[in-house]
Order: sequence, then C-alpha cells, then structure tokens
Amino acid sequence: MNAACPDCGLKFQCLCSAVPSFHAPFQLSLLTHDNEWQRETNTGRWLVKSMAECQAYTWSRVAANTELQARLTQPNARSFLVYPSEESVELTDALRSLREDEIAHFIVLDATWQEARKMERKSPWLADVPRVHLTTDHVSAYRLRRNQQPGNLCTLEVGLMLLRHFNAEASAEALEQFYHYSMNAFKADKSGHRWIER
Repeated sequence: MNAACPDCGLKFQCLCSAVPSFHAPFQLSLLTHDNEWQRETNTGRWLVKSMAECQAYTWSRVAANTELQARLTQPNARSFLVYPSEESVELTDALRSLREDEIAHFIVLDATWQEARKMERKSPWLADVPRVHLTTDHVSAYRLRRNQQPGNLCTLEVGLMLLRHFNAEASAEALEQFYHYSMNAFKADKSGHRWIER
C-alpha cells in the first residue's frame, strides 16, 4: 500500500511539484477555522503554498489572533474583509479609496459557510474592517464537499477572483489549472488510483 505524502496527503499522485509559485499585487490573510486544518478538502493551503503574499492564521472564538491584528495596523496597507453582507461594498468601489502608496490587504475566512458566519459574528476585533464582496458570474467548480450552495466559492476560488480583478492573469491561469488538476487527483486518489488526464 502506498504511503500518503506528508504534505499534500495523497497516496497515488503527489501534487507538491505541481503547485505554482507567484507574487500577487495585494496581500492575502486567511483566517482559518480550527476544523479546516484537519480537512483534506481544504483549498486555502494551496494559496499559502503558491502565493508569496498569502499567510494563514488560526481563528479562535475566545481571543483575537495577535499576528493578524498586527498585520491590520501595518503602514501603507488598507485591509478589507471579503465577506458578502448587507454592509459590504463591491470590491471595485472599495478599492477607489486606496491611495497610490497603499496596497490592498484582503482577509478571507477559511471555513465552511456555516463556520464563516459564526467567525464573522464572534470576531469583534474585525468589526472595523470594511466588508467587501466580489461581483462575478463565476460558477464554482468546487465539488469536494456536499451541500454546496449556488454562488458560494471555495477559498482558492476567492483568491483566483482577486487575482483576476487585479489583472494578474498569468498567475490566475496557473492557479486555476492547478486547482482543477488537484481536484481530479484528489477524487482519483480517494478511489484508489492515480488520475490520468485524457
């Protein structure tokens, strides 16, 4: 029996050498629910591995994440929480307030939608961070979890949409190709074999 790769977790087809590597024209922080670290279907980890400007932080319901709090106060950066709500502003409109010497810093709640709603509600330290939403006709290709609702995007797809918004097309294309490859390989691995592209 094959041993699973300690990094990507697959037994029949290691994904590690296929992960793209690029720089993004923005900063990205994933605030990750504890449960998400244990899920094989988590896509946020691929953003951390591929995007130099992406970091992941663990969310706690009893205390703020001090490392992420420090990132919120960095000079010459403007933070936004990517979270659709009645108070959220469309991304293009929100970015109009950026000064020329500022870089956008996006926070994404890396969790199921049910968990993300709780995280947003129980994180008062994020209350002053402006909420933004993405306007897109993109249909999620994510098929690794049940009960996916129409219009919902997985964490990697949010990163992908942000790259496209900033016209980082080469990076977005590389990430999207890996995304589809990783899903096919994951499903094949769970069926006990490698995925062979036809």
